[in-house]
Amino acid sequence: MSALGMIETKGLVGLIVAADACVKAAKVEILSRAKIGSALTTIFVRGDVASCQNACEAGAKAASQIGELVAVHVIPQPDTQLKDHWSEIIE
Repeated sequence: MSALGMIETKGLVGLIVAADACVKAAKVEILSRAKIGSALTTIFVRGDVASCQNACEAGAKAASQIGELVAVHVIPQPDTQLKDHWSEIIE
């Protein structure tokens, strides 16, 4: 895994729109979705650094047009310890 991208929205519809935009914008794989609470949901995508950045930018733009974007972030080269603690998200 070269990069991990995350998009968090308030509401599921915005997140679905963001996920659709992500996979259409770049070659990334959606790993998982997490329900945080208080209507917050997050998707996790992986791919090379440039693809994750492009996908997350497109997803963030799409989510903000239809709902409430809370956060977007890309971690290039995530540390292997991250996988140890978040193995259900990061394969």
